[in-house]
Amino acid sequence: MTVTAIEPKKKGLCALYIDGEFAFKVDTETVLSMRIDVGNEISDEKLHELVKNSDTKRAKDKAMWLISYRDYSKRELIEKVAKDSSTEAAQKAVERLLELGLVDDERYARRYAHDLIFIKRLSPVGAVRKLTEKGIDRDLAREVVDEIDVDTNDNITAIISKKYAKNLFDEKGRRRCVNGLLRLGYSYSDIKHALSQFTDCDDMYI
Repeated sequence: MTVTAIEPKKKGLCALYIDGEFAFKVDTETVLSMRIDVGNEISDEKLHELVKNSDTKRAKDKAMWLISYRDYSKRELIEKVAKDSSTEAAQKAVERLLELGLVDDERYARRYAHDLIFIKRLSPVGAVRKLTEKGIDRDLAREVVDEIDVDTNDNITAIISKKYAKNLFDEKGRRRCVNGLLRLGYSYSDIKHALSQFTDCDDMYI
């Protein structure tokens, strides 16, 4: 097999042509480092090595680029990286970042749990559920959420005041409020207690 063309593409990639036919896109730096050039004869083994090295390079670059913007859980980062590379390459790239301390599920969980409870106003139950959806181990999620000192009633009343207070005096508005708070993970008893501070109406059932 002969490399007949190498065409530069976007995002640091190039298109490789073998025997006049397009083969695939690979990382340009990998092509240069392996000294692949037009006119070179290339074996199946060399081609396989090129693809694997390119995949590994792309996975590492994507992982580093992603964490430069925000924290990710291990599982979440692997899933993101694997969109542009193989799952195996994504796993290896993220494992290396774990070794370097650049990815840390506990650190991520503590920061995100605080945002979920104090910014998004989720209940502790809702925060644990959201953390596990992001790939955090359930026991770790419960541990970090349990460490947060939060007044559930204050959180619920803050949500009601901001989103629902003006519509609490009709049945449809109360149902919408209750359903919204249930989706955030709050218990019906806590919701009813908080609602009693806004209205004397007993018709709060959904």
